[in-house]
Amino acid sequence: MKTLLGILVLLCTVTLTAQNTYLHCGKLIDTKSGKVHKKKTIVVSGDKIISVENGYINPTSVKDITVDLKSKTVMPGLIDMHVHIEGETSPKAYLNKYTLNDADVAFNSTNYAKVTLMSGFTTVRDLGGSGVNIALRNAINAGKVVGPRIFTAGKSLATTGGHADPTNGSSKNLMGDPGPKEGVVNGVEDAKKAVRQRYKNGADLIKITATGGVLSMAKSGQNPQFTVEEIKAICETAKDYGFHVAAHAHGDEGMQRAILGGVKTIEHGTLMSDETMELMKKHNVYLVPTITAGKFVSDKAKISGYYPEIIVPKALNIGPKIQDMFGRAYKSGVGIAFGTDAAVFYHGDNVKEFGYMVEAGMPAIEALQSATVTNAMLLQMEDKIGQIKPNYLADIIAVNDDPTITISTMENVTFVMKNGIIYKK
Repeated sequence: MKTLLGILVLLCTVTLTAQNTYLHCGKLIDTKSGKVHKKKTIVVSGDKIISVENGYINPTSVKDITVDLKSKTVMPGLIDMHVHIEGETSPKAYLNKYTLNDADVAFNSTNYAKVTLMSGFTTVRDLGGSGVNIALRNAINAGKVVGPRIFTAGKSLATTGGHADPTNGSSKNLMGDPGPKEGVVNGVEDAKKAVRQRYKNGADLIKITATGGVLSMAKSGQNPQFTVEEIKAICETAKDYGFHVAAHAHGDEGMQRAILGGVKTIEHGTLMSDETMELMKKHNVYLVPTITAGKFVSDKAKISGYYPEIIVPKALNIGPKIQDMFGRAYKSGVGIAFGTDAAVFYHGDNVKEFGYMVEAGMPAIEALQSATVTNAMLLQMEDKIGQIKPNYLADIIAVNDDPTITISTMENVTFVMKNGIIYKK
């Protein structure tokens, strides 16, 4: 009996050593300071970084593994603040909403999620879909699906007939009169109810369409579509539920209303005036430029039949102007948050945004910081992601060259780790 008791005590006191991963990094980007360090070892245990050491440190246990990234440049996993993970551009996109079931959308979304992660984006902010995006987030968090960490707005908020009214382009017998439950707002009370419905549905944030949009089946791509009072009601209610608010906006008047109403980010910002730039700085509102989307839609609009006819003039007018606006906004001191509008173009091409940002005058290290420390701060995750340091989540990627010298190397991410799990090597 005493022998058996002794064995039980011994078994209870044995500590099993967890497997650690040692990443030998030729170069390591400190996204907080903007400095590039050489010959570092990142030690990962479970889903966390436990230390960052000088030189190449060897494992202390036979269970540990070493990953040779000595010829690579290593940095934190990237964060894209504007994606639509449920779908992807195609000439059939406008027909798909009548032919695809939620199950079809869900299965398609798992592929887009995987492609996004493999291109280096370990966290994304999904700014509007049918609600499948909420289920996808949950499936990824539960380990059922491979993909980035998702913060999602669920269904975007629109006004009747506005950008993101889900029935635009429908026949009259299908159009109906959608309201707050479907994400359509007309008046202050609708605004409050729509936010509360998003909370009930399980969203992480709110996205509004403050102006017309390029790809919606409506004539204007820039007219203001919410009153200041409606936006204030949305933002004040969102604050009660711990949400921040992102505002799609191309036209200047709509941007100003959104800023005065209390939003945190302006998405696209195409026709932004100098006055609005000053307003953004005053109210600490960040620009999410989505240059890649602008270039893509202006190119595809030249292909007959790719978009419905009502969209073509908007795409040709709005698309080419985003990069120039971004350059002016950056030089004026507007805060920049990296975001691409992936789904408007092909998922995985998000990385092209870095080159366009640098081309417009932003130093490469600042472009990388916008996709790491800046976005982590906006998501209130600055103590968990966006940097490689002890106690942060082990979201780590690598590229072949030093992107602070050759930004195009970001288009070939060769190593991806998320939450301590290696997905691409």
